[in-house]
Amino acid sequence: MNTILWLVQVLLSLLFGYSGVMKATQSAPKLVAMGQTGVEHLPLPLIRFIGLSELAGVAGLLLPGLLHQSPTLTPLAALCLGLIMVPAGIIHYQRGEYKTIWINVITLALCLLVAYGRWT
Repeated sequence: MNTILWLVQVLLSLLFGYSGVMKATQSAPKLVAMGQTGVEHLPLPLIRFIGLSELAGVAGLLLPGLLHQSPTLTPLAALCLGLIMVPAGIIHYQRGEYKTIWINVITLALCLLVAYGRWT
């Protein structure tokens, strides 16, 4: 189970790391052009905050296990990253982007798997 959790953590870290860097550095129109349509009507400071939050979550997913320090941070980071998926899914639903909601649901499920697996 430990190997599966690490694989999921790395996968989530790649996903949120890419998304976080893009939201922390790119303009809203460029993000929309790249497919992150949910940020289209959000103010830029909020987009930056979300991006930095995702990057902090990536650190929380990986560093505690790698450094053998504060292991309770990993499930908390996974839970917080999963919570980001709830408003993201709602925004996609409101925009009529029903085909992309499954990404939010699967990402939320993977975050919950890590949170549960690392908490127990």
